[in-house]
Amino acid sequence: MRFANRGGRAFVLKGTSAGWDLEKESSGRFSPDPMQMWARHDEIATWVAGLDEASAEPVRPEELDAPVPVPPSIIAIGLNYAEHARATGFEPPTDLPPVFAKFPSSVTGAHGVVRLPGGGTVDWEVEVVAVVGKQMHHVDEADVFSHLAGLTIGQDLSERTRQFSGPAPQFGLAKSYPGFSPIGPWVVSMDELDDPDDLHLGCSIDGEVVQSGTTAGLIFSISRSISELSRVLVLRPGDLVFTGTPDGVGMGLTPPRYLRSGEVLETWVDGIGRMSHTFA
Repeated sequence: MRFANRGGRAFVLKGTSAGWDLEKESSGRFSPDPMQMWARHDEIATWVAGLDEASAEPVRPEELDAPVPVPPSIIAIGLNYAEHARATGFEPPTDLPPVFAKFPSSVTGAHGVVRLPGGGTVDWEVEVVAVVGKQMHHVDEADVFSHLAGLTIGQDLSERTRQFSGPAPQFGLAKSYPGFSPIGPWVVSMDELDDPDDLHLGCSIDGEVVQSGTTAGLIFSISRSISELSRVLVLRPGDLVFTGTPDGVGMGLTPPRYLRSGEVLETWVDGIGRMSHTFA
């Protein structure tokens, strides 16, 4: 199933074109607040399985807002694909890759306009994003997927000038301008994904493919990365984990290339869906 946010209300789908307002269809059993879905995702999935699809309302992905509009935390894994690390001037990590935080105010939906800050060095980074469904602390790798509500698509947009200026890198600030964490269009439950460790992901600018990879190329798999995070952090329902980006980002090209006003960035993950953003 798919968990979504339609007009600020929790919305669930069995497929990609129709679904139900969660609170209305359940007669108040479940909250209309999208952020209340994650801790009850298993219960909601069981309930949705019994619904008659003839009662579903038609919906287009473009109508949906960010499925996790106010995550408690956004944790991002850096340099988690070897070629991406080398292309950006770093050696691939042999221990846990670098970890940084993005700020929740940067979250936006899977379709719309993202405004570029001054500087002209905003870069793209397609990622698979995990949504935590059960509190996690010291969770073994084999048990990680059972603690997730599902996976969604993300872009870790990055203003490279700010990221690498100053006496130390400013990863969090450079990646947290408004609209710099688009996610969506929905969260796909883990049982809907044939193999989370081999999902194709990519993005294009005005139709030109700039990134193409698979989660099979991750240095640290989704489950291993999140297990390692849980050795330190307490991950809570609704937390987002950006799991890393493959090679093909703008700063790694010769010469570097960055997003410009008017360009359209299309982002996809097979088995999940697509996002589309215009820059202004």
